[in-house]
Amino acid sequence: MPHRAVYLASDIHLGAIPAERAAAFRRWLEHAGARADTVVVNGDLFDFWFEYRHAIPSGYARELGALAALVDDGVEVHLTGGNHDWWGGRFLEQEIGVRFHRDPVEMELAGHTTLVAHGDGLGPGDVGYKILKSVLRNPIFVWAFRWLHPDLGARVAGRVSSTEERPAIPPPVDARRAEVLEEWAVGHLGTHPRLDLLTLGHTHWPRLREVGTGRWYLNTGDWVHHCTYAVLEPGKPPALMRWRDGSGEIWQGEGGS
Repeated sequence: MPHRAVYLASDIHLGAIPAERAAAFRRWLEHAGARADTVVVNGDLFDFWFEYRHAIPSGYARELGALAALVDDGVEVHLTGGNHDWWGGRFLEQEIGVRFHRDPVEMELAGHTTLVAHGDGLGPGDVGYKILKSVLRNPIFVWAFRWLHPDLGARVAGRVSSTEERPAIPPPVDARRAEVLEEWAVGHLGTHPRLDLLTLGHTHWPRLREVGTGRWYLNTGDWVHHCTYAVLEPGKPPALMRWRDGSGEIWQGEGGS
């Protein structure tokens, strides 16, 4: 039986988007599951996710149920940890059934040898965040954070997050960071000829760029403002799409427009 499509999305930020946007994402999951044998969510599915030993964040029951339904129907679901939800683990893997990746991972997706990475902390510059990232992901910090009551932990994370204030058109510093990551991705493709696709999230800028012939840089954008995603099909170039009114259409925008 030939492989079906692979659907990719990133930066949904459940918990920080309106209820109608979260409902649209659930409809997209159902749409993808009917057409794909693999779904990849490349980081920041949640605006905050941290698994305690006996507690998980509340507010995501419908989305978690939709992911579990895909798995039960035989769809392979991959989640990569982003800068908001890197602290996933046992519950997502054992109870929901997804494959959770904390680090960039190379996959074969619809015939494309693909590097899947959220994008935070990659490329040159951004030294302040890279230092913060090394602290937040340090086992000692994670151990200490687990001693906070889950309500207090969620409150701290909510105060740190700025997703709800993020503008549709990014300020110059964010636009420059998106450009740096894109150039890093293009350079990485140049030094890793076995790859023909490198996909990132994190910047919230939908972007599809052919690098040479038959190789691509892909950023799947976000669901905070754009509701964009990508479709990979065997023997075809990647397609960058926008979810609108219950169906997909080719993304016509550029960058953060």
